[in-house]
Amino acid sequence: MRAEATQRVALVFSLLDANGNGVLDAGDFDLMSDRVVAAASASSDGAKDAMRTAFRQYWTTLADELDTDGDQVISFDEYTACVLAPERFDATVTAFAEALAALGDPDGDGLIERPLFVDLMTAIGFRPANIHALFDAFGPTAEDRVAVPTWAEAIKDYYAPDKAGTTGDLLVPSATA
Repeated sequence: MRAEATQRVALVFSLLDANGNGVLDAGDFDLMSDRVVAAASASSDGAKDAMRTAFRQYWTTLADELDTDGDQVISFDEYTACVLAPERFDATVTAFAEALAALGDPDGDGLIERPLFVDLMTAIGFRPANIHALFDAFGPTAEDRVAVPTWAEAIKDYYAPDKAGTTGDLLVPSATA
């Protein structure tokens, strides 16, 4: 596993811990889902429902894979054991990536405009400077938009334990400092 992957996952764990109690639980995913869906007010109900479902699937995968003691919480160590194991988490990451990218395309033209991208990523908790650096790295069009599949693939790459130098590394504060 690459150090970059560990840094990316540590950041996501801290962001997903929406209530700040140091562990992940179902409530964190409900809070995060509500924030992200609220940032996409122009998106369809179907896209919003798909995002909520993807957040629930994310939690369910973690709980099913890792919560062996039944306490309904996931520690950071438990989290990294799952999300950095592609055979255990790939389907969940794919569903999450596709739902988030689709949520960013309310008009269905296959492109995500910077303002909505920034709103969604801010709702997740990423820093604005890092968000803009990531969007710029995607090579936006002259209209300041990026293709839905570009973002979805970047999300999947973010969770890849063997990848370094991904565009997602730009979201890790130390990567842009």
